[in-house]
Amino acid sequence: MLGAIIGDVAGSRFEWDNHRDKEFELFAFGCEPTDDSIMTLAVARALLETREDRSRLVPCVIRQMQHMGRRYPNAGYGARFGQWLDARDPKPYNSYGNGAAMRISACAQAAASLAEAKQLAADVTAVTHNHPEGMKGAEAVTVAIFLAREGKPKEEIRKAVEDGYYKLDFKLDDIRDSYQFDETCQGSVPQALEAFFEGTGFEDTIRNAISIGGDSDTIAAIAGSVAEAYYGVPEAVRQAVLPYLDTEMRRIVADFEAAYPLRNSR
Repeated sequence: MLGAIIGDVAGSRFEWDNHRDKEFELFAFGCEPTDDSIMTLAVARALLETREDRSRLVPCVIRQMQHMGRRYPNAGYGARFGQWLDARDPKPYNSYGNGAAMRISACAQAAASLAEAKQLAADVTAVTHNHPEGMKGAEAVTVAIFLAREGKPKEEIRKAVEDGYYKLDFKLDDIRDSYQFDETCQGSVPQALEAFFEGTGFEDTIRNAISIGGDSDTIAAIAGSVAEAYYGVPEAVRQAVLPYLDTEMRRIVADFEAAYPLRNSR
């Protein structure tokens, strides 16, 4: 989960001012947690609250998303999601935006099996992004995170993604100069996953994701969520991002990691 937040914070200053190169200061002036981090934390809190009874997950995640969205109203939410946050009786709105994929890392971390991970991601995603492409994007990232968490090699993770979700028939160097902002799952999840597959470590994955431009914070959040499960988060990077989070955000991270620690064997 923290990997998604790190990617979001590092990519936040480049969302509207893309940096198509891997050389940059990871955290600098202008970095901040955006909607990607806020909703990731909302999902994590809902999973914590329903640990003993997952039948309550759907109403709980709706409540937590609305609570966190209202607690942090200036995090850069999309127009339709902003309306959903303020609704008295929020309903899914058939979205296939990449918000479906950037917030579900906690589902893969909390699950005891791949089947449970998929179900948790589906429950969390369908409250807003119930379009088939939205559901697909969320599940693809969940599968990649879960397999990475289980210590599977990249070749096996790539095969699962390509067989079940997206053909990754490009390299980052092929698209770096031409890739444009695309907030759909189908237009950004494959790119984020390729950033992970080409990465040589956690930080290199984040740099890969940001270097192609586009929706930089969300692409880096998605890539970072898989990279955390595969590599773990370097302690220096962890300590560097924590000052960007307030007390409530840090408490959710600490509580979630205590309940669902990632045991990385690499």
